[in-house]
Amino acid sequence: MGFLDALLGRSKPVRPDLDQLFALPSAAVTLQAAAGLVPTGEGSVCFASVEGGAFDRIQDELAELLDGPVEFTEDGLGYTWLHVRHAPDDVAGLVNDLHAVNTSLEEGGFGPHLLCSLIGFGDPREARSVALVYLYKRGTFYPFAPRPGQERKRDNTLELEVRAVLGDDLRVEPDLGRWFPVWDAPGLA
Repeated sequence: MGFLDALLGRSKPVRPDLDQLFALPSAAVTLQAAAGLVPTGEGSVCFASVEGGAFDRIQDELAELLDGPVEFTEDGLGYTWLHVRHAPDDVAGLVNDLHAVNTSLEEGGFGPHLLCSLIGFGDPREARSVALVYLYKRGTFYPFAPRPGQERKRDNTLELEVRAVLGDDLRVEPDLGRWFPVWDAPGLA
């Protein structure tokens, strides 16, 4: 960062650190022990839709590369979601698949189109669910917890509880304004 950037209050964007995803298996253990939330075995990667042959090739390669079933969907905002499923106790396998998707898209030149990745957790006893969302461009995580039975309402208390529990395991996004909702994300129970 140059002198003029510092003077004008500009900062360099954080370089994505996809290896942060590998902290999720230990965070899952912490989340289960401290909050009773268990992995659902579902996760997804969100990216801006791109047209063209190169992108179609990468989608085909990803479907062949990943261990579990893969499903591509588009949300109402025009973003594409790649949804991956694993056994609930195979968080490491799910993380490996999500990392492979992000890496493949990044290496294919589509890194600027990546938005986020998420892994779902739930508490069947209390019908609560939460997703740990990785912000690609920030290199940080945040919890997103929709309120069960209430359309488009968040469980802010649960989100803050998860943040407190995982503060030592994950790089949690400090700016709550960046904790955007991912309402219809595949992989969110």
